[in-house]
Amino acid sequence: MAWNQPGGNQQNPWGRRPAPEGIDQALKEWQRRFESLFGGGGSGGTAGKGGLSPLVLIAVAVVAWLLSGFYQVQPAERGVLQRFGKFVGVREPGLGWRLRGVETITKVNVSAVNTVKYESRVLTADVNLVNLALAVQYQFRDPEKVLFGVRDPESSLREVSESAIREVVGRGDLEAILVSARQQVTERTKELIQTTLDYYGTGIRVTSVNLTEVQVPEAVVPSQRDANKAIADRDRLQKEAEAYQSGIIPVAEGAASRQIQDAEAYKAQVTAVAEGEAARFSQLRAAYEAAPAVTRKRMYLDTVEGVLKSSKKVVIDSKGVGNSLIYLPLDKLTEGRAAGGNTGMRPAAAANTESETVTVEGRQRGER
Repeated sequence: MAWNQPGGNQQNPWGRRPAPEGIDQALKEWQRRFESLFGGGGSGGTAGKGGLSPLVLIAVAVVAWLLSGFYQVQPAERGVLQRFGKFVGVREPGLGWRLRGVETITKVNVSAVNTVKYESRVLTADVNLVNLALAVQYQFRDPEKVLFGVRDPESSLREVSESAIREVVGRGDLEAILVSARQQVTERTKELIQTTLDYYGTGIRVTSVNLTEVQVPEAVVPSQRDANKAIADRDRLQKEAEAYQSGIIPVAEGAASRQIQDAEAYKAQVTAVAEGEAARFSQLRAAYEAAPAVTRKRMYLDTVEGVLKSSKKVVIDSKGVGNSLIYLPLDKLTEGRAAGGNTGMRPAAAANTESETVTVEGRQRGER
């Protein structure tokens, strides 16, 4: 007869009792131990009726509460522990325990790279309007500052990033942003964002900043073209004015320097002449005081000589009173000869020109 048939061998052929009966027996054994531990009856009372005493329920609740205090912080996380809402410390990765209901643990992922994207319309330094699409990647570096530094770290990051890109792009021209200085724009924006976030105490570390799109709105292209043309004309006229300035200033400075030198030379000349005249007058005065008659006569002769040396008249002093002398105008003959040579006339023909006669009445020069 089979071992599991009624009236047959009730023992397991392998020497073991059926599993359900063993589990029930183990549970009953644990129940009796709990009852004896908390003063319950061995076979009577509620245990004998299949129920649990209040103390057993309390013990189970306490054990469950103690077990619920365990927590696990993953390697990529940091746990921020608070006791009655007050910051206690930052827990490193691993298994930990807290007083459930008294202490709370908030886990912050410090390894994940998050991304914030937004679009903005910015005016450049050369009066050009561009549409920018910016992507900022960041990590939570300090869990304490992330939770308690600002109310909304991601919103603060978005506002700071938009302010930084407006400042950087607003100081550059469109060509540099589109072509040559795009990398410099992103690096400068990243530095400015990180500096501002550190100042606010957000606990965020910016890993990269990327300009995913830079476009000029179609509606403003004609206006920007006119503005660029006006700027180019302004620069051209400014350069022409600077070139004219560079050419005219040295000329004016040279003319001014020359006039100054001429004035100084004239000043030196006039001063020297005046000093010479003053010295000559002093010498003449000294000579006049020494010999008045001789000096007076010499001054008279010098004056007459100075007046008559440029005259074309010939003055002959004759001792006879009433005598006259007729002579040919030698200066006119000389001029006529020169004119005849230029016109091809012979000297004889030149001698037939009208002559001038001068009668000089000689007189005896008297002394004054």
